[in-house]
Amino acid sequence: MNEVKMIGVDLAKSVFQAHGATAAGEPVFRKTLSRGQFLKFLGEQPSCVVAMEACASSHYWGREIMKLGHEVRLIPPIYVKPFVKRQKNDANDAEAIAEAAVRPTMRFVPVKSAEQQSRSMIFKTRDLFVRQRNAIINALRGHLMEYGIIAPPGLTFVKKLAEQIDDPESDLPPIVIELSRVHLDQLSIITDKVVAIERRLKEESKSDSETVRLQTAPGIGPISAMAIKAFSPPLEGFKRGRDYAAWLGLVPVQKSTGGRQILGKTSKMGQRDIRRLLIIGAMTRVRWAIKNGPPKGSWLEQMLERKPRMLVAIALANKTARIIWAMLTKHEDYRDPIAAV
Repeated sequence: MNEVKMIGVDLAKSVFQAHGATAAGEPVFRKTLSRGQFLKFLGEQPSCVVAMEACASSHYWGREIMKLGHEVRLIPPIYVKPFVKRQKNDANDAEAIAEAAVRPTMRFVPVKSAEQQSRSMIFKTRDLFVRQRNAIINALRGHLMEYGIIAPPGLTFVKKLAEQIDDPESDLPPIVIELSRVHLDQLSIITDKVVAIERRLKEESKSDSETVRLQTAPGIGPISAMAIKAFSPPLEGFKRGRDYAAWLGLVPVQKSTGGRQILGKTSKMGQRDIRRLLIIGAMTRVRWAIKNGPPKGSWLEQMLERKPRMLVAIALANKTARIIWAMLTKHEDYRDPIAAV
């Protein structure tokens, strides 16, 4: 009767808190485990459900725990918070995780494979280098502004700054010229690394049939296609395309009550990397349509006549997300991506 059916685990770097419960939810044990004891302890338990918050290292532990024969359920932390009783500590957190995991309407995060996580690391590394590159450019612009040298933001205008730094007739102090060249050298190194990463992403996007197919959708290039493969869970888990768009945070926030529907700004509650790339791709398509004219009678033409361009870009990104879902799940609602907009 006291057999453990559910184990809630509060993860940490070195100390783990485990809460075991029966099928009826009655507590069986509460244990504090070190990192070395954690897997050994779970290996001694009968096959059961092990629930954890979807946080740093949770996917690694999920893969290791599944090797022991347990079922793993990862829960978004925001869904666990309502089950925490009064005081917040590791024991109460583990108990709350165990209680949340047995809710029939609870949503879970699929455990990612090591390969999928390695793909996401490529994008995180690229983003880090891009942020460092922007920081160097802005620092250089700020320093040279003190000497009357002005340039617009962005990598495009760095060449203009370099020409003025190397101009023999400039009245810049020698130390400023020397340090500015240090900035330019560092900028060149980081730019080469970004280019190398992007080249690898483009090469890998050609080797997978799904990423090649994704690039036929509006505003989807090699980088966006690889990001969708790296960060998205199996799209079969979404009932419809709108659910996938909502997971990306491309739907309005609802504050409805009393039978009256009240919609607010875009939620931004989902996967940030894919959402950003979809909006950038959609904005590029909007700019192209404004410059060259959208297709006559298209959805895009009708929207641009009535709405601001940024709102149209987000709506187009939402539409693209739905096309992606229908495309990868081979749903009957799939339509030609170009004709759809």
